[in-house]
Amino acid sequence: MKKEMMEVINHHQLAAHIYELTLQGSIVADINKPGQFVHIKVDDSFDLLLRRPISIAEFNRDERWMKLIYRVDGAGTKRLSQKKIGEKLDILGPLGNGFSIDEMDKGDHALIVGGGIGVPPLYELSNQLVKKGVNVTHVLGFQSADAVFYEERFNELGQTWITTVDGSYREKGFVTDVLKKESIPFKTLYTCGPSPMLRAIEDMYPTDDVYISLEERMGCGIGACFACVCHLKDDERMTDYRKVCTDGPVFRAGEVMY
Repeated sequence: MKKEMMEVINHHQLAAHIYELTLQGSIVADINKPGQFVHIKVDDSFDLLLRRPISIAEFNRDERWMKLIYRVDGAGTKRLSQKKIGEKLDILGPLGNGFSIDEMDKGDHALIVGGGIGVPPLYELSNQLVKKGVNVTHVLGFQSADAVFYEERFNELGQTWITTVDGSYREKGFVTDVLKKESIPFKTLYTCGPSPMLRAIEDMYPTDDVYISLEERMGCGIGACFACVCHLKDDERMTDYRKVCTDGPVFRAGEVMY
Protein backbone atom coordinates (compact mmCIF):
# COMPACT_ATOMS: atom_id res chain seq x y z
CA MET A 1 0.00 0.00 0.00
CA LYS A 2 1.23 3.47 -0.93
CA LYS A 3 0.01 7.05 -0.85
CA GLU A 4 0.77 8.93 -4.02
CA MET A 5 -0.26 12.00 -5.96
CA MET A 6 -1.29 10.34 -9.22
CA GLU A 7 -1.80 12.23 -12.46
CA VAL A 8 -5.10 12.32 -14.33
CA ILE A 9 -4.27 11.28 -17.91
CA ASN A 10 -7.83 10.74 -19.15
CA HIS A 11 -11.29 11.48 -17.77
CA HIS A 12 -14.63 11.27 -19.55
CA GLN A 13 -18.28 10.33 -19.15
CA LEU A 14 -19.32 6.81 -20.17
CA ALA A 15 -23.06 6.84 -19.45
CA ALA A 16 -25.62 8.72 -17.38
CA HIS A 17 -23.77 9.76 -14.19
CA ILE A 18 -20.97 7.25 -14.95
CA TYR A 19 -17.36 8.41 -15.49
CA GLU A 20 -14.10 6.70 -16.41
CA LEU A 21 -10.99 8.16 -14.75
CA THR A 22 -7.50 7.08 -15.83
CA LEU A 23 -4.63 7.73 -13.41
CA GLN A 24 -0.89 7.20 -13.83
CA GLY A 25 1.64 6.49 -11.12
CA SER A 26 3.80 3.94 -9.32
CA ILE A 27 0.94 2.53 -7.23
CA VAL A 28 -0.12 0.50 -10.27
CA ALA A 29 2.94 -1.74 -9.92
CA ASP A 30 1.59 -3.02 -6.58
CA ILE A 31 -1.82 -4.17 -7.85
CA ASN A 32 -1.83 -7.96 -7.63
CA LYS A 33 -5.45 -9.06 -8.10
CA PRO A 34 -8.54 -7.92 -10.00
CA GLY A 35 -11.15 -6.60 -7.61
CA GLN A 36 -8.87 -4.42 -5.51
CA PHE A 37 -9.67 -0.76 -4.94
CA VAL A 38 -8.10 2.60 -4.15
CA HIS A 39 -9.09 5.31 -1.68
CA ILE A 40 -9.27 8.78 -3.21
CA LYS A 41 -8.98 12.10 -1.42
CA VAL A 42 -10.94 14.35 -3.75
CA ASP A 43 -9.67 17.64 -2.35
CA ASP A 44 -8.83 19.40 0.93
CA SER A 45 -12.32 20.77 1.59
CA PHE A 46 -13.60 20.37 5.15
CA ASP A 47 -16.81 18.70 3.97
CA LEU A 48 -14.86 15.98 2.15
CA LEU A 49 -12.62 14.70 4.93
CA LEU A 50 -13.21 11.03 4.15
CA ARG A 51 -11.68 9.36 1.14
CA ARG A 52 -13.85 7.69 -1.53
CA PRO A 53 -13.28 3.98 -2.23
CA ILE A 54 -13.38 3.18 -5.95
CA SER A 55 -12.66 -0.19 -7.52
CA ILE A 56 -10.00 -0.67 -10.18
CA ALA A 57 -11.61 -1.49 -13.53
CA GLU A 58 -8.43 -2.04 -15.54
CA PHE A 59 -4.69 -1.55 -15.14
CA ASN A 60 -1.42 -1.78 -17.04
CA ARG A 61 1.71 -2.26 -14.94
CA ASP A 62 4.15 -1.57 -17.78
CA GLU A 63 2.59 1.78 -18.65
CA ARG A 64 1.70 2.51 -14.99
CA TRP A 65 -1.95 3.43 -15.53
CA MET A 66 -5.22 2.27 -14.02
CA LYS A 67 -8.83 3.01 -14.90
CA LEU A 68 -11.49 3.74 -12.30
CA ILE A 69 -15.19 3.80 -13.15
CA TYR A 70 -17.49 5.56 -10.71
CA ARG A 71 -21.00 6.93 -10.42
CA VAL A 72 -21.70 10.54 -9.45
CA ASP A 73 -24.13 10.34 -6.56
CA GLY A 74 -22.89 12.85 -3.99
CA ALA A 75 -20.76 15.92 -3.37
CA GLY A 76 -17.48 14.00 -3.40
CA THR A 77 -17.99 12.17 -6.68
CA LYS A 78 -19.48 15.30 -8.26
CA ARG A 79 -16.29 17.21 -7.50
CA LEU A 80 -14.24 14.23 -8.65
CA SER A 81 -16.04 14.34 -12.01
CA GLN A 82 -14.73 17.88 -12.51
CA LYS A 83 -11.05 16.91 -12.35
CA LYS A 84 -9.13 17.75 -15.51
CA ILE A 85 -6.33 15.99 -17.40
CA GLY A 86 -2.99 16.98 -15.87
CA GLU A 87 -4.35 17.47 -12.36
CA LYS A 88 -3.13 15.31 -9.46
CA LEU A 89 -5.19 13.21 -7.07
CA ASP A 90 -4.19 11.93 -3.62
CA ILE A 91 -4.50 8.15 -3.91
CA LEU A 92 -4.10 5.47 -1.22
CA GLY A 93 -3.77 1.95 -2.51
CA PRO A 94 -3.97 -0.63 -3.81
CA LEU A 95 -6.29 -1.89 -1.08
CA GLY A 96 -8.35 -4.96 -0.37
CA ASN A 97 -8.39 -8.65 -1.15
CA GLY A 98 -9.44 -9.18 -4.76
CA PHE A 99 -10.62 -12.12 -6.86
CA SER A 100 -8.39 -15.19 -6.99
CA ILE A 101 -8.16 -16.88 -10.39
CA ASP A 102 -5.47 -19.40 -9.46
CA GLU A 103 -7.92 -22.32 -9.47
CA MET A 104 -9.04 -21.60 -13.04
CA ASP A 105 -7.28 -23.44 -15.85
CA LYS A 106 -7.27 -23.17 -19.62
CA GLY A 107 -10.57 -24.42 -21.03
CA ASP A 108 -12.51 -23.87 -17.79
CA HIS A 109 -15.71 -21.82 -17.83
CA ALA A 110 -16.30 -18.76 -15.64
CA LEU A 111 -19.60 -16.96 -15.17
CA ILE A 112 -19.26 -13.26 -14.35
CA VAL A 113 -22.32 -11.43 -13.03
CA GLY A 114 -22.41 -7.71 -12.33
CA GLY A 115 -24.95 -5.11 -11.38
CA GLY A 116 -24.68 -1.35 -11.89
CA ILE A 117 -21.54 0.17 -10.45
CA GLY A 118 -20.49 -3.35 -9.41
CA VAL A 119 -19.63 -4.04 -13.05
CA PRO A 120 -16.26 -2.17 -13.29
CA PRO A 121 -13.97 -4.51 -11.28
CA LEU A 122 -15.32 -7.45 -13.26
CA TYR A 123 -13.76 -6.16 -16.47
CA GLU A 124 -10.17 -6.62 -15.29
CA LEU A 125 -11.20 -9.98 -13.82
CA SER A 126 -12.60 -11.14 -17.14
CA ASN A 127 -9.56 -9.81 -19.00
CA GLN A 128 -7.18 -11.80 -16.80
CA LEU A 129 -9.26 -14.97 -17.06
CA VAL A 130 -9.30 -14.75 -20.86
CA LYS A 131 -5.51 -14.35 -20.89
CA LYS A 132 -5.33 -17.68 -19.02
CA GLY A 133 -7.46 -19.35 -21.69
CA VAL A 134 -10.61 -19.45 -19.58
CA ASN A 135 -13.98 -19.20 -21.34
CA VAL A 136 -16.03 -16.37 -19.85
CA THR A 137 -19.72 -15.52 -19.98
CA HIS A 138 -21.03 -12.21 -18.64
CA VAL A 139 -24.47 -11.26 -17.35
CA LEU A 140 -24.60 -7.52 -16.58
CA GLY A 141 -27.54 -5.61 -15.18
CA PHE A 142 -28.36 -1.91 -15.33
CA GLN A 143 -31.33 0.28 -14.46
CA SER A 144 -31.95 1.60 -17.98
CA ALA A 145 -30.43 2.05 -21.43
CA ASP A 146 -28.69 5.32 -20.57
CA ALA A 147 -26.83 3.63 -17.69
CA VAL A 148 -25.23 0.85 -19.78
CA PHE A 149 -21.46 0.98 -20.25
CA TYR A 150 -18.63 -1.30 -21.46
CA GLU A 151 -20.97 -3.62 -23.38
CA GLU A 152 -18.68 -3.79 -26.41
CA ARG A 153 -15.58 -4.30 -24.28
CA PHE A 154 -17.13 -7.24 -22.42
CA ASN A 155 -18.39 -8.67 -25.72
CA GLU A 156 -14.81 -8.75 -26.99
CA LEU A 157 -13.91 -11.09 -24.11
CA GLY A 158 -16.90 -13.44 -24.19
CA GLN A 159 -20.64 -13.86 -24.58
CA THR A 160 -22.45 -11.04 -22.81
CA TRP A 161 -26.07 -10.65 -21.74
CA ILE A 162 -27.32 -7.18 -20.79
CA THR A 163 -30.44 -6.63 -18.69
CA THR A 164 -32.23 -3.40 -17.83
CA VAL A 165 -34.79 -3.12 -15.07
CA ASP A 166 -37.13 -0.95 -17.15
CA GLY A 167 -36.69 -3.00 -20.32
CA SER A 168 -35.37 -0.05 -22.32
CA TYR A 169 -32.39 -2.07 -23.62
CA ARG A 170 -31.74 -5.76 -24.27
CA GLU A 171 -33.35 -8.17 -21.75
CA LYS A 172 -36.01 -6.74 -19.44
CA GLY A 173 -35.58 -7.58 -15.78
CA PHE A 174 -32.72 -8.59 -13.52
CA VAL A 175 -29.54 -10.61 -14.00
CA THR A 176 -31.17 -13.44 -12.05
CA ASP A 177 -33.87 -13.69 -14.74
CA VAL A 178 -31.21 -14.49 -17.33
CA LEU A 179 -29.47 -16.94 -14.98
CA LYS A 180 -32.73 -18.83 -14.42
CA LYS A 181 -33.64 -18.89 -18.09
CA GLU A 182 -30.28 -19.75 -19.64
CA SER A 183 -28.80 -22.25 -17.12
CA ILE A 184 -25.23 -21.19 -18.01
CA PRO A 185 -22.63 -23.83 -17.05
CA PHE A 186 -19.56 -22.74 -15.10
CA LYS A 187 -16.75 -23.93 -12.86
CA THR A 188 -16.64 -20.70 -10.87
CA LEU A 189 -19.02 -17.74 -10.61
CA TYR A 190 -17.72 -14.26 -9.79
CA THR A 191 -20.11 -11.45 -8.94
CA CYS A 192 -20.21 -7.85 -7.74
CA GLY A 193 -23.20 -5.58 -7.29
CA PRO A 194 -25.93 -4.49 -4.88
CA SER A 195 -26.59 -6.68 -1.85
CA PRO A 196 -30.05 -7.94 -2.96
CA MET A 197 -28.51 -9.23 -6.19
CA LEU A 198 -25.68 -10.95 -4.33
CA ARG A 199 -28.09 -12.62 -1.89
CA ALA A 200 -30.25 -13.85 -4.76
CA ILE A 201 -27.22 -15.37 -6.47
CA GLU A 202 -26.12 -17.05 -3.24
CA ASP A 203 -29.60 -18.58 -2.91
CA MET A 204 -29.49 -19.83 -6.51
CA TYR A 205 -26.07 -21.49 -6.20
CA PRO A 206 -25.70 -22.59 -2.54
CA THR A 207 -23.16 -25.37 -3.19
CA ASP A 208 -21.20 -24.01 -6.14
CA ASP A 209 -17.92 -22.12 -6.26
CA VAL A 210 -19.17 -18.55 -6.02
CA TYR A 211 -17.18 -15.45 -5.08
CA ILE A 212 -18.88 -12.18 -4.20
CA SER A 213 -17.47 -8.68 -4.00
CA LEU A 214 -19.26 -6.42 -1.53
CA GLU A 215 -20.06 -2.76 -2.09
CA GLU A 216 -19.63 -1.12 1.30
CA ARG A 217 -19.21 2.37 2.74
CA MET A 218 -15.77 2.75 4.31
CA GLY A 219 -13.97 5.14 6.60
CA CYS A 220 -10.23 4.54 6.57
CA GLY A 221 -9.98 1.72 4.01
CA ILE A 222 -7.11 0.06 5.92
CA GLY A 223 -8.95 -1.80 8.69
CA ALA A 224 -8.44 0.70 11.51
CA CYS A 225 -11.86 2.32 11.92
CA PHE A 226 -14.16 -0.77 11.94
CA ALA A 227 -16.74 1.06 9.82
CA CYS A 228 -17.18 -1.76 7.31
CA VAL A 229 -17.29 -4.92 9.41
CA CYS A 230 -19.61 -7.84 8.67
CA HIS A 231 -20.20 -10.95 10.77
CA LEU A 232 -19.49 -14.51 9.72
CA LYS A 233 -22.59 -16.46 8.77
CA ASP A 234 -21.73 -19.46 10.96
CA ASP A 235 -20.95 -17.33 14.03
CA GLU A 236 -23.99 -17.88 16.26
CA ARG A 237 -22.61 -15.72 19.07
CA MET A 238 -22.03 -12.79 16.67
CA THR A 239 -18.53 -12.17 18.02
CA ASP A 240 -16.47 -12.97 14.92
CA TYR A 241 -16.34 -10.62 11.96
CA ARG A 242 -14.49 -9.65 8.82
CA LYS A 243 -13.49 -6.20 7.56
CA VAL A 244 -14.66 -5.53 4.02
CA CYS A 245 -11.76 -3.17 3.34
CA THR A 246 -8.94 -5.58 4.26
CA ASP A 247 -10.39 -9.12 4.43
CA GLY A 248 -12.57 -8.33 1.42
CA PRO A 249 -14.16 -6.88 -0.57
CA VAL A 250 -14.13 -10.36 -2.13
CA PHE A 251 -15.44 -13.29 -0.07
CA ARG A 252 -16.56 -16.81 -0.83
CA ALA A 253 -20.37 -16.92 -1.00
CA GLY A 254 -21.89 -17.97 2.31
CA GLU A 255 -18.93 -16.74 4.36
CA VAL A 256 -20.26 -13.42 5.67
CA MET A 257 -23.54 -11.67 6.50
CA TYR A 258 -24.26 -8.40 4.72
